[in-house]
Amino acid sequence: MVTAPVFNVIPGSAVSDCIESNRSSVFEAIESTYRLHASGDTVNPDSYFLLYPDNPSARIIALPAHLGGRVQKSGIKWISSFPQNRASNLARASAVLILNDAETGYPIACMEASVISATRTAASAALAAEHMAAKPFEGTLSIVGTGIIARTTVEWLMFRNWKFDEVNLFDLNRDEAERFAKWLGDSYGLKTNIKTQLDDTLREGSLIIFTTTAPAPYACDEASFAHNPTVLHLSLRDIGENIVLGSQNIADDVEHCMKAKTSLHLAEMSTGNRDFVTGTLVDVMDGKVELSNSTPRIFSPFGLGVLDLAVGNIVLEQSSESNGMVAFPDFFAHAVRWE
Repeated sequence: MVTAPVFNVIPGSAVSDCIESNRSSVFEAIESTYRLHASGDTVNPDSYFLLYPDNPSARIIALPAHLGGRVQKSGIKWISSFPQNRASNLARASAVLILNDAETGYPIACMEASVISATRTAASAALAAEHMAAKPFEGTLSIVGTGIIARTTVEWLMFRNWKFDEVNLFDLNRDEAERFAKWLGDSYGLKTNIKTQLDDTLREGSLIIFTTTAPAPYACDEASFAHNPTVLHLSLRDIGENIVLGSQNIADDVEHCMKAKTSLHLAEMSTGNRDFVTGTLVDVMDGKVELSNSTPRIFSPFGLGVLDLAVGNIVLEQSSESNGMVAFPDFFAHAVRWE
């Protein structure tokens, strides 16, 4: 007899503890999920955007997905981005992830997901950096936008044993950059330079990370990319069409990236084709594309809901009442059709 599953609520503290204690498993899950997605063993529909006409910088996004393989979970991430929160020292993003049992369709967990979202973004970026950099695990790091996603990405790069000569920071809010620099020094002892000009930041980085909330491209000077860096374009809308068209472009999922006026989408609308896209990250990992050191290499991840499910499933498997998970065995009041 099939019965309704227990429903679990997992707070952010437990989520963070699980991820910190299982970093190797999380990194492996990100790679295996990309491969499952490439093989067709996932369902990853378009993201859905709730936009506010009177508050154009704010949005809430729904990412439904199903992950096959050994996981066999469905779910949805509901994540908000309200940049004005930062003025009150409140995090820009907040999120929950609902996981569903794939056999019955019943929800089995609701967990805090801003950490999950940042983790899957940062871990996938670290994976891409290893496979795309001309000289992996070394060089100079340049960061544009010094928020939580940038911080989490640095944590994952350092977990993967990158050794940086120095780090360059650029943020429109210098106070943010100064806090970030202090964190880098305290946490990793890295030599850090806070730049006042974007172009200087870009020219001095062999690995560049964009993590901003910019709504439209502004990094358009070809001279800033003439040294052919590896670019983790995590915020998707920073780089000008001219830079995109002169680079090797790697996406997590090409179809998903051609939406919502990303830099890749703008390039597609301008050219009428997608010939400027070299391939996907799985293509790179499998050696199906040859990367060149004579052009910039840009990784543009739209962010796949299946990655959230992969990390969320590890959190669910590793959580317990001892670290804060709360189980509700009678959550579904009407699960039995007939008594």
